[in-house]
Amino acid sequence: MTKLAIMGAMQEEITPLLEYFTNINIVEYANNKYYEAKYGDLDVVVAYSKIGKVFSTLTATTLIEHFGCDTLLFSGVAGGINPQLKIGDLIVANKLSQHDLDITAFGHPFGYVPEGSVYVPTNEKLKNIALEVAKENNIKIIEGIIATGDQFVADEKRKEFISSTFDADALEMEGASVAVVCDALNVPCLILRAISDTADMDAGFNFDEFLETSAQNSANFLIKIINKLIK
Repeated sequence: MTKLAIMGAMQEEITPLLEYFTNINIVEYANNKYYEAKYGDLDVVVAYSKIGKVFSTLTATTLIEHFGCDTLLFSGVAGGINPQLKIGDLIVANKLSQHDLDITAFGHPFGYVPEGSVYVPTNEKLKNIALEVAKENNIKIIEGIIATGDQFVADEKRKEFISSTFDADALEMEGASVAVVCDALNVPCLILRAISDTADMDAGFNFDEFLETSAQNSANFLIKIINKLIK
């Protein structure tokens, strides 16, 4: 690893990460801001993509092709659909799917396109490091499947469909597209999410109330992973 990319989807997801860095240089490129920094001797580029698969694909590709990053870590929040997951818990993806990708009319399964696959794996080494860090710090984390789509899923029937179709543990809007880019360009990636809402939330739930603390949990854990990577 010579240059590390760190991504989030929203400004709120990278703000706690930026607090760990000094002497940040902001580069504006492709209608976005990229924060170049050092972490010890390691070159780091931090960015938030904006929400959704298109923007996250653009940002991940830019980090790799334009900035020359050779490892990518994604930190952010997700909705939990595995009943084991509670607000603030962490999940590291072993593989991801696109739950809104649908050409079943042509006889293919949900999430599949020709010359592609339903699931995209993440890097085994990075995933195992995340699990080691969790164990060493007595932090609750699960390894599981994350489903990605261009919609904030609040409908219970839709959540049940995604859970049963993809065996998904959590839902978000960027991870699978980032994983597709990294897989195609042979760049190791880790997708880490903190749970900000769950399937059993009551009607009075306010997403914004939990976004900041969940993003902070995810960022703090990601820094512990980086510390282990550079040892």
